[in-house]
Amino acid sequence: MSGIIYADNAATTRLSRCALDAMMPFLTDDFGNPSTVYAPGRTAKKAVESARFKVAAAIGAKPEEIYFTAGGTESDNWAIKSTAALKKEKGKHIISTAIEHHAVLHTLQSLQKRGYEVTFLGVDRAGNISLEELRSAIRPDTILITVMTANNEIGTILPVKEIGEIAHEAGVLFHSDAVQAVGHIPINVAQMNIDLLSLSGHKFKGPKGVGALYVKKGLRLPSGMHGGAQERGLRSGTENVPGIVGLAAALEDAVTHIDANMTKVSVMRDALIKGLTKIPHSRLTGDPVNRLPGTASFVFECIEGESMVLLLDQNGICASSGSACSSGSLDPSHVLLAIGLPHEIAHGSLRLTINEDNTQEDIDTILEKMPRIIQRLRDMSPLWEEKNAEVK
Repeated sequence: MSGIIYADNAATTRLSRCALDAMMPFLTDDFGNPSTVYAPGRTAKKAVESARFKVAAAIGAKPEEIYFTAGGTESDNWAIKSTAALKKEKGKHIISTAIEHHAVLHTLQSLQKRGYEVTFLGVDRAGNISLEELRSAIRPDTILITVMTANNEIGTILPVKEIGEIAHEAGVLFHSDAVQAVGHIPINVAQMNIDLLSLSGHKFKGPKGVGALYVKKGLRLPSGMHGGAQERGLRSGTENVPGIVGLAAALEDAVTHIDANMTKVSVMRDALIKGLTKIPHSRLTGDPVNRLPGTASFVFECIEGESMVLLLDQNGICASSGSACSSGSLDPSHVLLAIGLPHEIAHGSLRLTINEDNTQEDIDTILEKMPRIIQRLRDMSPLWEEKNAEVK
């Protein structure tokens, strides 16, 4: 992508060199099936177990608590549906939030069709939930609380540790979709009172199509996939050995450098926020302080977000108008509506997500080009004409 400024790392990231180097032997010579007993199979099996150890160490878990999956969506589905099945005798009530990723929201909606009841907690203008409201929502038949660690659109980091404490006080399991957080902010499942956690490799410079689910020891979930004995009989299917090895290498590297990366990326993020909020009738979305290091998200009045993204693309900048999983939808983001933005403003959203591969030069270029793009779109907007007429 020579000459391209990539600022959509929440959608996916470039595969790191260390991940690629770790994967290559298992894409070529070491191609054995980990379930076989001869030497090539044993080599593959050893690589998978070494990766399991690395992933566990990165999030403060034990190796036997890590199960490899095809990504964050599968991990979310497995955690939520299997917990519902496991605890159905206790009740059918689940608590979540209005700003979850669709992998969680749609899974919960599927359970609602099967007779489960879901309480979706509202959020404030910064995307934070009320812990008192959460506490009040817990009932004797509540079986699961599922709240993301950090929001994929606005970057707000949720109070996961406190949520876990409240859940455990009530004897309720706690799952967190940490897909956007793992590898970018420190995560320790024990210290954060998390029972189940979802992560995905391609969000921290690992390969696509591989993820993991952390399941606290002693919690025996029903199988997420039937057909074989892989993943201790809970997730059948021949292991994606290159993907698993690449995920572990990328995560180990991300955690090793997490402090330096957070510092570097936060400085560039703050420069974006300072510069773009100077544009008239713009605003930052998400918590102004407690947010992911690389996420800068905005709304610009009288503009369509998709048009902004297309013009940025023409200027060599890759960005997003929201979640990549909602691309193509004409509806405004459910997250932006949940934080109280009206439809007409929510349509003008822009998400810039950077990482340690970005440079200050990238930031300067974005800040140079954005005001021109905004003005060009507003010059063509009847809404902008109306707004100026009202001012006059």
